[in-house]
Amino acid sequence: MGSATPPAGFRPDIEGLRAIAVLAVVLFHAGMPGVGGGYVGVDVFFVISGFLITGLLWREVAAAGTVRLRRFYGARARRLLPASATVGIATAIGSALLLPPLQARTVLGDGIASALYVGNYRFAMQGTDYLAADVPPSPFQHYWSLGVEEQFYLLWPALIIATAWLARRIRLRAALLTAVAAGSFALSLAWTHSSPPWAFFSLPTRAWELAVGGLVALSAARWQQLPARAAAIASGGGLGVIVLSCITLGTGTAYPGTAALLPVLGTALVIGGGCASGAGAGRLLSMPPMRAIGRISYSWYLWHWPVLLLMPHMLGHRAGLADRVAASVVSAGLAVITLHLVENPARFARPLRRSAGRSLALGGAVTAAAVCVATTLLFVVPAPVGHGTAVAAPKISITPTPSRAADPRDAGVAQAFAQAQAAVAAAANTTAVPSNLTPPLADAAADKPAVFLNGCVRSWRDVGQAECASADTASTTTAVLVGDSHAGMWSPALEEVAAQRHWRLETLGKVTCPLQDLPITSPYLGREYTECEQWRREIVDRLRAEHPRLVVLGAGRRYGADFGFTSYDPAWVDSLGRLVAQLRSTGATVLVLGPIPDPHSTVPTCLSEHLADAGACSPARSAAVDDAGIATEKAAATASGGHYADLTPLFCTAERCPVIVGNDLVYRDDNHLTIAYAKTLAPVIGALADQALAVG
Repeated sequence: MGSATPPAGFRPDIEGLRAIAVLAVVLFHAGMPGVGGGYVGVDVFFVISGFLITGLLWREVAAAGTVRLRRFYGARARRLLPASATVGIATAIGSALLLPPLQARTVLGDGIASALYVGNYRFAMQGTDYLAADVPPSPFQHYWSLGVEEQFYLLWPALIIATAWLARRIRLRAALLTAVAAGSFALSLAWTHSSPPWAFFSLPTRAWELAVGGLVALSAARWQQLPARAAAIASGGGLGVIVLSCITLGTGTAYPGTAALLPVLGTALVIGGGCASGAGAGRLLSMPPMRAIGRISYSWYLWHWPVLLLMPHMLGHRAGLADRVAASVVSAGLAVITLHLVENPARFARPLRRSAGRSLALGGAVTAAAVCVATTLLFVVPAPVGHGTAVAAPKISITPTPSRAADPRDAGVAQAFAQAQAAVAAAANTTAVPSNLTPPLADAAADKPAVFLNGCVRSWRDVGQAECASADTASTTTAVLVGDSHAGMWSPALEEVAAQRHWRLETLGKVTCPLQDLPITSPYLGREYTECEQWRREIVDRLRAEHPRLVVLGAGRRYGADFGFTSYDPAWVDSLGRLVAQLRSTGATVLVLGPIPDPHSTVPTCLSEHLADAGACSPARSAAVDDAGIATEKAAATASGGHYADLTPLFCTAERCPVIVGNDLVYRDDNHLTIAYAKTLAPVIGALADQALAVG
């Protein structure tokens, strides 16, 4: 297959290719129209790294029979760690100064993980958590790719040495590398379907991209034999494929999956074609402006994302396209400064180049500095605690009505609503966050009802539903709470109601999966939500077989076009009516819970920034509630024989929807109730259930 040692030598076209990669990423993150797939720039970087590092290692193995690991890791430390630590420290300080305290503390944790180059796995775990899916992106999130590369650098030399020992012929070496690439690609395809965050962020599912670059390095001698015209066509066509992927792919593309083949193979063609000729794409990529951008590509990649994310907090308003472009230019300027003051001095200093030990010591020192700064800032930015006057917990209690003229169940509902409205009205005047807030702001993210932890609310990829009974499990009267996560958040209230009435309560839920028979796509999975459709069928069949006495139906109303339908649109309302009729046919009484108001912010984070003015986080009623949508839902549910509970008075006055009622924090995030407030409203939910059962 040719020479066993890939040729050495500086490749100006590869320097220019780095410019294409970083421009794609920066323009994509800046929201530039027409670059919806610019994230593929990271894939281009991976293939380039695989080519360069594999070529370097094979040349050393061929010359010396092994790899001088200290020298290799010392060179990588000088090249990568000083700049990443510098930007990481600046990002940590900027986050501590500019972000709301609660968000800043999470970001500092991201910074520690990123400094240790395991941030990609932290982000993968966060992406798998549905209840954290809407958390704002971290200023450190782009460090995931550095984590992948550093892990690659840690493992790849050992693989190269082992391969060289096992196979002395280049043909066998390429076969072993191809096997690694094939296994990684297969895993990437599987996880893109089943676990997109892990497919996107992890080394095992990205290793094939680096391995493709390695295969080009091993076959460089063959590429050199291409005629100049063929090489020019290969490199030009490859560049065209990269540009095409930037234009045609988008945030809705299941990625990496098969879509990643476009930028990866395109990059392989550009590099391979450039081995034989500087014509084609090589001429464009070798132009001085492209090479100049390529030289700052690493530092620009590091700076652009935190500058884009922190800039709105500096400006005090949401950034428009012009602001984002300006931020990208500023980050390019910072990259130039970093190149000359940090990257090049660390990379080319003679004392460091002559000593692998000093280089590794430098890498360890700057990494330790980044970790120490982020850790220190965690103490400087303490967990936010309310400092307002302690407030009594809200209480709702229903007393028997002395009047015989009215149905006592109707009177119970009226009484419960009146008490809740009084508590909400009093809360509208709350200023400082109470010192006895429940749960405390720092604990809000973990305030998940048990059904989210024990499998009763199924995650994205789960199908089926195990026995999820609570309250009086021996009772012959069964009530069912069913729907998406907005049904699950009511479980603390329904469990109290069921226990008081000696019902057996079943909780059947699945995240982002309303029970209505609507075709659905999951933006989190990036594909048709087949698990939801299967789960719906299984649950409806189960309810038909079980004949519960009461079905309480809950659902979020934040579904938009990316799900294939929109809350309150005609398809949604029609499907709700059909579902109620279907559930009524089982003999059950059906109670549809209306939506809770949309706070339009991650409430604990917002409050951590406004401890003295809780009202700053309380949305206007007109913005938080869709009265017309609620009216159409109510009409459809009642027309099909169901009961509908408009819950808005439990959360809002005529003007505003406070996010603290009494000492209860109302929202645990940007759209789910806390356990405390759900329990506070248990008497109201119980009264509504009694009223519905009385009518049938």
